[in-house]
Amino acid sequence: MTREQWSGVVSNMIGRGAKISDAEFDQVVEYLAKTLPPGKQGCGGPATAKAAPPRKKSLIDEVGANDKQVVDEEAAARGKTVYIAQCITCHGTRARGGDRGADLVRSVVVLHDRYGSTLGPYLAQGHPAGKPVALTQDQIVDLSHFLQQQVGDTLRTGPYNNPLDILVGDAQAGKTFFNGAGGCSHCHSTTGDLAHIGSRYDPPSLQQKIVFPQNRAVARNGPSTPRKPLTVTVTTASGESIIGVPVELDDFNVALIDGSGQYRSFVRGPGVKVEKHDPYAAHVALLDQYTDKEIHDVVAYLVTVR
Repeated sequence: MTREQWSGVVSNMIGRGAKISDAEFDQVVEYLAKTLPPGKQGCGGPATAKAAPPRKKSLIDEVGANDKQVVDEEAAARGKTVYIAQCITCHGTRARGGDRGADLVRSVVVLHDRYGSTLGPYLAQGHPAGKPVALTQDQIVDLSHFLQQQVGDTLRTGPYNNPLDILVGDAQAGKTFFNGAGGCSHCHSTTGDLAHIGSRYDPPSLQQKIVFPQNRAVARNGPSTPRKPLTVTVTTASGESIIGVPVELDDFNVALIDGSGQYRSFVRGPGVKVEKHDPYAAHVALLDQYTDKEIHDVVAYLVTVR
């Protein structure tokens, strides 16, 4: 695979528990990209003259929630019929919404749905404007498959497809959002940490970096920058405060490595206060708040920061 594709595989491994540093991430990806580039098979051996078999699903196909819905193509085809009859007028041919209906690809109801688990109750309780949609359970499941298929097709603009032209936003509106409602300027500066960011990433990678800043598989011009770690502050019953990077954190115990590199552990109980500090919490909170337009506007603005 290409370097970007191997980055996705290694990033998925990290999400499943692999422990490597940012420097090791770059080394591993570079090794795999050189040893097993496109056109080679097996353990680095040369490709044969035979036609390559259909690509089997790899780890990169599994990126997503642990309970990610497996789309049944036949059910999705039936769901498309339901969608055309019930939904297309308001939500558009690709479920991306319009003046009369919401973008279903970014709908929290759809994104959280698994085989109709949230979609069915939502439609039954009254949609739109309190008018229930009369569908059978089988139709709801089929519709769920179709909508998840649309979500997948929209997201699948990475390693195996050419990215869409995403420079469709308004740069001035993006600057206003950056310095205003988005709250971006509270943590970032276009003359500081984001200086020349428009020349460090291409537009698709820049958009990924804005929406998912912890994703180490995002390609950039130059070496990857270290991620900011999650930290915790433990205040004991005696009033002592210890700050460090968590090693273990559950309902009963917390263990961390403090600033001097020392391992410390504590039993959680009355009088012990534990505070988490996620440097990417603001980005996570924005996922349920900002619109497609606001994302594209910010990308259009940051592309100009060179």
